[in-house]
Amino acid sequence: MDSKVSSVAANYVGGNWVSSGNPLINSNPSDLNDVIGEYAQASARDVETAVQSARSAFPRWARTSAAQRSDILLRVARELEARQVELGELVSREEGKVRKDGIIEVAKAAKVFEYFAAEILRPNGQHFPSLRDGIDVEAIWEPVGVVGVLTPWNLPMGTPSWKIAPALAYGNCVIFKPASLVPASAWALTDIIARAGVPPGVFNLAMGSGDVVGNALVATPGVDAITFTGSNATGAHIARIAGERRVKLQMEMGGKNPLVVLDDADLEVAVDCALRGAFYATGQRCTASSRLIVTKNIRQAFTRRLVERMKAVKVDHAFHSDTDIGPVVSEGQMATDLKYISLGRDEGADLVWGGEQLSRKTQGYYLSPALFADSANDMRINREEIFGPVASIIPAEDYDHALALSNDTPFGLAAGICTSSMRYANHFKQHAECGICMINLPTAGADFHAPFGGRKGSSYGSRELSIYAREFYTAVKTVYASAGS
Repeated sequence: MDSKVSSVAANYVGGNWVSSGNPLINSNPSDLNDVIGEYAQASARDVETAVQSARSAFPRWARTSAAQRSDILLRVARELEARQVELGELVSREEGKVRKDGIIEVAKAAKVFEYFAAEILRPNGQHFPSLRDGIDVEAIWEPVGVVGVLTPWNLPMGTPSWKIAPALAYGNCVIFKPASLVPASAWALTDIIARAGVPPGVFNLAMGSGDVVGNALVATPGVDAITFTGSNATGAHIARIAGERRVKLQMEMGGKNPLVVLDDADLEVAVDCALRGAFYATGQRCTASSRLIVTKNIRQAFTRRLVERMKAVKVDHAFHSDTDIGPVVSEGQMATDLKYISLGRDEGADLVWGGEQLSRKTQGYYLSPALFADSANDMRINREEIFGPVASIIPAEDYDHALALSNDTPFGLAAGICTSSMRYANHFKQHAECGICMINLPTAGADFHAPFGGRKGSSYGSRELSIYAREFYTAVKTVYASAGS
């Protein structure tokens, strides 16, 4: 059934729009009375069909010229750019981030497709002088095959683009499973890719639950690689299943990111870094600064000034022009945030501001950003990812103590430091146990032409974005040939 003449937006399998029963109703977290649409939920059988279609399409797509693949990616980029306001508003409507952030996300997604459209036109391969006379040695990169793409809800256009653009660029076929909270953005992106000229079977959309679609995608034979961004618990589950099949695996699984503030920091810069890194985008970013590690001589002034700034933050409907922070994404996430706020109090941390559900003109999941002071690094609020607008101040005696606290976490995605000392800044960037290091900047934020990823419990496998993406989406073949052949 064609989704464009149906009230239910369909999945895209083998070049066809395919409907199924029990559609999901998608609502706006800024206004629960605003229903965005109904979206088909794929079955395990739909996933199998998508994998079969992708396997059939792969040999031809893998041998399609880089120029043809580049042209397709450029068409996707141009439509995303041309429709960035419309699609950005769709992102904000279903995820809850403020309107300008939704538009920026779509604009960046366009740039990611544009980047990989250019990247695949670079010379591909490497020649080595052999250690033996009369032999040529060459390394070439080939596509992995069929890639399962599983993405989170907090960047409904951004993260899928990070994964889909390089996957297609390097000649792979894709089955895309978006988070169930953001099907509208996934459907819109799929519609653009389908019309850009991708052959049937090369790109497939399977919307649905993780229990059904996610498990089927990870377990179904014929999927050669899995790229996943989401929670640690889901990542561990995927790793067990994928490990049994020896599937190539790439996972980004969150963080408990520290922002170290030293006595010599510029107070306004440090407070701005904390405010934006911890609470903007409703704190729903894996790179958010949830642990604010502050040395003793600046701690009181920092806390006082940060609370002043937090009081001025406006939490409201994502489309209002003066809104700083939109709603929490869902009822479930609201419950999680409130649970940890209650837990922080029970653990003995001092809730100095926020943490309250708010009422607005429209019914939505509104929460004032919460700040704990005088917390300890071993508290659960400082060990476990909350993924909401909740941050804690952890006192530190000096730089060495702050660095130790910064590294004392099972995560290792991002870490930041605010200081006017080049010596401390250089030492921190060399000794912070993280994949992304920020100096006098918020921990949240990344550029698409630089590698993205973490260490320890935050990441598994190779980096995303930039030229480093090739490592995951290709396999290296080494060719030895007699010079006389």
